[in-house]
Amino acid sequence: MPSDIRLAFAHPSERSVATAGDTPHDRISVRDHVVEVDIGAFQAERGQKQRVRFNVVVEVIPFTGTLDDDVDRILSYDRVTEAISHELEAERLNLLETLAERIAERILLEPQALRAFVRVEKLDRGPGALGVEIVRSRRDVADQLGEIAEEMAQERPHARVVYLSNAAMADPRLASWLDQLEARRAPLILCVGRPDTEIPQTGHKMTQRRVDLLSIEQNAWCLAARDDRAKVVATRTELDWAMKNGQICVWAPSKVVLDATQGPQAQPRDSVALAAWFAGELDACELLVIGEDLPEEATVPARALPPGTSLF
Repeated sequence: MPSDIRLAFAHPSERSVATAGDTPHDRISVRDHVVEVDIGAFQAERGQKQRVRFNVVVEVIPFTGTLDDDVDRILSYDRVTEAISHELEAERLNLLETLAERIAERILLEPQALRAFVRVEKLDRGPGALGVEIVRSRRDVADQLGEIAEEMAQERPHARVVYLSNAAMADPRLASWLDQLEARRAPLILCVGRPDTEIPQTGHKMTQRRVDLLSIEQNAWCLAARDDRAKVVATRTELDWAMKNGQICVWAPSKVVLDATQGPQAQPRDSVALAAWFAGELDACELLVIGEDLPEEATVPARALPPGTSLF
């Protein structure tokens, strides 16, 4: 009995270990994440922010392949903190129980997640911490997952993908264009082509594809050097985070292109068509091409502008 009592007040990570059974699980955790929140059923709590502490442990399917230090192959901590932030912003709640339940459901949408332990505590309602802890498995919330997934798909930001020719990159008005684009509602992702310098020729189709992709990435870094707001991003995880947090991205294409199950038909040297494929993969709100012609096929709304034309 004493050990049961101790476990009842232990951190969710210990409870996860104690109740895991014989099946080995990996775990990720977010500890002591404190946010000021307007929450509570009592009138005295309304309109008054109070500190709420979150401790979350997620059991995940062990990764059996080659991890390759690749952030896209794991469940990112950002997914946990984003689940907390989303549910706090969705509406004012009376009960910590409701908040914990919704956070667990959102986390369990992730394909790697098996069980979620969510502890939520108010820190300002008394001399100690007052809270709840729940544990939910994917099976527990199976009926709700389809509805939540549809809701999340509608919430996903639709970026504006902007392709910049080398002439547009070098134009002194670049900073002004980025000011205009940044002021628009949609997240901004910049794409570039190969640099004007000579590209090594391998004489082999597959290796040349790699060389051409790397040359685009070199040009992406050159663009990032022109404006500190532009950050080179290579993974879908980074892209998702950047779009949700208002960061201007410059797409480094190698990883997304090479990992795609149905990759682009266009070769990297046709960089505008590559950008159009990428815009389609993101379900972008627009593909804006500055300094080049539009590709023959684009699955999202697209327009081309000479460098001297007004953007909007």
